Amino acid sequence: MASAPRKLYQRIAEDIVSAIADRRYPPGSRLPGERDLAEHYAVSRPTIREAMIALEIRGLVEARQGSGIYVSAAPQPMADLPELDVGAFELVEARIMFEGEAAALAATAIEPEGLAALEAALADMAAALPGSPADLQADRQFHMLIAEATGNSLVQSVVEMLWNVRERSPLCVAMFDQARHEGIKPRVDEHRLIVEALRTRDPQVARQAMRTHLRRVTDDLLAATELELMQKAQAEAEAHRHRIARRAAL
Repeated sequence: MASAPRKLYQRIAEDIVSAIADRRYPPGSRLPGERDLAEHYAVSRPTIREAMIALEIRGLVEARQGSGIYVSAAPQPMADLPELDVGAFELVEARIMFEGEAAALAATAIEPEGLAALEAALADMAAALPGSPADLQADRQFHMLIAEATGNSLVQSVVEMLWNVRERSPLCVAMFDQARHEGIKPRVDEHRLIVEALRTRDPQVARQAMRTHLRRVTDDLLAATELELMQKAQAEAEAHRHRIARRAAL
């Protein structure tokens, strides 16, 4: 049986691993900037971000002093990255496509009971602590209720599969955990706009409300991953200042 094709972020990460192994980027050297890498590989910056986070999870790169990403270790022989699976940006891209259409279909078929269930899920979402299991469960329940409202079991299965990936893919989990650590939680107001769109039974409005919400998730992920790199750099700079102060006091 042929092996599954590598995902885009995996191919980029593996290429950088090879460059590190060949000492084009030896330990301690700075990788090209995110924008330069995106242009070099002809991909989006989110794809580069996924590749960098995959390398960071492996302990091969780190942020340093606000100046970019640096190689922190040489890869072990035969290192590769398949088990990290799907990244959050790739997942959200698929969700925009499938859940946008699910919302449009649900708008034509949702019953009053379905709308009431969505309101209950909104209340649970608003009451949950950011990053808690109840937080994630309320978010998942909300989106699954919309898939259920389509009346199409295949749509339900696809949306459920996407949420399973969100919870099981190590790279995806790491990226969403990072976002939750930065205080990002499901936006209740955006979810409420989706419910109101469904209440109007207008497929176009419902589709747009869902897509707008999920695009905001991408924006939040970009901000959270960038913020974490900045915080690491700031922490390292602060430690450096303390080292200098201690030496000066000798």
